[in-house]
Amino acid sequence: MTELLTAAQMRAIEQAAIDSGEVTGLELMERAGRGVVEAVFEEWPELAKTSHRAVVLCGPGNNGGDGFVVARLLKDWGWEVEVFLYGDADKLPPDARVNYERWGELGKFVPLQDDLFDGWPDDDSSVSLIVDALFGTGLSRPFVSFRHLSMALNTLSSQANIKRTFPKVVAVDVPSGMCSDSGKWLDDDQPLDFANTANLTVSFHAAKIGHCLNAGPSVCGQLKTVSIGLEGSLRPSGGGEAPARGGGRGLPGVPPGERVELVEAPSPVIWKRGDHKYSHGHALILAGGPGKTGAARLAARGALRVGAGLTTIACPQKALWEVATHVTAVMVQTLDGPPGLREVLEDERINALCLGPGMGLGADTQALVLESLKAKRKTVLDADALSRFERNPQVLFDALHKDVVLTPHAGEFKRLFPDIAEKLDTPAITGPAYSKVDATRDAAARAGCVVLFKGPDTVIATPDGRASINSSAYERAAPWLATAGSGDVLAGFITGLLARGFDPMQAAETGAWLHTECALSFGPGLIAEDLPEELPKVFRALL
Repeated sequence: MTELLTAAQMRAIEQAAIDSGEVTGLELMERAGRGVVEAVFEEWPELAKTSHRAVVLCGPGNNGGDGFVVARLLKDWGWEVEVFLYGDADKLPPDARVNYERWGELGKFVPLQDDLFDGWPDDDSSVSLIVDALFGTGLSRPFVSFRHLSMALNTLSSQANIKRTFPKVVAVDVPSGMCSDSGKWLDDDQPLDFANTANLTVSFHAAKIGHCLNAGPSVCGQLKTVSIGLEGSLRPSGGGEAPARGGGRGLPGVPPGERVELVEAPSPVIWKRGDHKYSHGHALILAGGPGKTGAARLAARGALRVGAGLTTIACPQKALWEVATHVTAVMVQTLDGPPGLREVLEDERINALCLGPGMGLGADTQALVLESLKAKRKTVLDADALSRFERNPQVLFDALHKDVVLTPHAGEFKRLFPDIAEKLDTPAITGPAYSKVDATRDAAARAGCVVLFKGPDTVIATPDGRASINSSAYERAAPWLATAGSGDVLAGFITGLLARGFDPMQAAETGAWLHTECALSFGPGLIAEDLPEELPKVFRALL
């Protein structure tokens, strides 16, 4: 998997490389500026063919230093470049000061005031590129001083997306004003509609966590990560630990419990191996009463398609015929109440359970959940199996064990973890802001099991702090996943993978990735029933 970085981790990597003597800060700044220019020409090749006009907005820190490099390189390319500087040049950091002076040998700068940009540059069609190098990953205060500028950049980037015309807005590392650790906009009083947005965001060395969370994808436009030559400076974390999953390199001095990884395509380990159906596990999906069995049937189909050797739906006697007339390869078992569940679980070949979809919010749901947890088998709790415990979540937490995966959406998360959700929903004024990764880690630590917090920015975390993000954004954006029943299919995918022997974190990550990939494979018009049926095509593409 690919590691995502916090601002502090990125600074640590850069400082480790500088301290080792491998590179200077000035060299890193030059590489960063060159990476921005190369990314711009790659994204819009027509800009590399002839000279154009650019406006570069430089801030008071090293992000502004990157901007001065961009301005100089564009000038060398034959462009007309106008540079605006916010802040006192005499207070620039040393490396940024050097590049300010280098730019000064080629052109001048204009002091940046927000009111200079009120309405600009809607009436100036000669500008092809606007470079936002005001505030980067280290921003810790609101962007309130530049509301007019922020609104202008938002308008320009939106128009560029709609009309496919210039000028384009490019952000250096992050759109100024966005917290790179959380994807939140640092201003409690400004609606996101007026947040600074970009058509292209260029990140250095690695994407930052905020690029994939919250508003990050909507304000960053396209995201490109460029190398600045730091790869060789990393060493395996923990003084000799195994490398991170996927063969990645660990961060200097950063323990595994503080890393965040981007969920990527699974390896061929996902294919079935073994000599009979029981080698691939037996998944049990509990269903609700008559008229409420559709969610369980979706989950069961997902479990079966993802590779569980057998899948059984257990339902009340009065719902038996409803279920039986809709399934074929999925088996059906009557089950009424905790005694019935105990009896069913006498079959030790049943090694993965799924409870919640369509079960209802009655007392019987709570009793079945608590009974299932006594069996200590791999279990997915979703939907009603979570919401039922809203009045007293601790009852559930006391019963959970390490082989459970909780799969809440935002509403269910709030019911189980109201204080954590309140902290997450609090407007961000200073950075680094509390993020969805922080919230999911805190929830997993409290629950003592894996928590998968659903959304376009699905976050998965373990009680010891390991975390990953399954991002359905940028090239993997699949908004048609927001359809009734898609979460039930995801619960089924995870249950089927658990039945096959995947550990809870691996099952949650793989299930989430497959869920998005099935949606991308099918495309618009998707309904939940389509997701399991798209799995064979997705599997074939992985071969």
